[in-house]
Amino acid sequence: MAKKKAQAKLTAVSAPVIDIGIDAKDRARIAEALSRLLADTYALYLKTHSFHWNVEGPMFNTLHLMFMEQYTELWNALDEIAERIRALGHPAPGSYKAFAKLSSIEDTDGVPEAMAMVRELVKGHEAVVRTARAAFGPAEKCGDESTADLLTQRLQIHEKTAWMLRSLLK
Repeated sequence: MAKKKAQAKLTAVSAPVIDIGIDAKDRARIAEALSRLLADTYALYLKTHSFHWNVEGPMFNTLHLMFMEQYTELWNALDEIAERIRALGHPAPGSYKAFAKLSSIEDTDGVPEAMAMVRELVKGHEAVVRTARAAFGPAEKCGDESTADLLTQRLQIHEKTAWMLRSLLK
């Protein structure tokens, strides 16, 4: 009798199995793709914040403020992406080691000059676009509209930001 009560108590506090209309294998594939997006977003956030701190030159004020707006937006996006991974039932990566394995964005050595920073950020935003676009396949395959919506928003933001940064280089 005591064993049955212990099992009943354990069952009562256990979380129910995720049943959102997406099977476990598909949720795992989507979470994996979103983990790469999270890693790229974090790498771009870190790079943008570093450039904000270290930019110099005649466009200092403009770039300093622009980079601050960009890293703030990226910081907020990190939470949205990580929480979607969690909603799918998977842990979100959260270490530099994990991000380094998953990210397609390379670190910057030293402190580039201002326009080289802009060029690197264009490349970074375009890399995030490619990573987000690659995540559409697994999401669309199983009708995961929530992830598709998140990806669409991220694409719009990164494509627009890349265009704005590229415009500075003309």
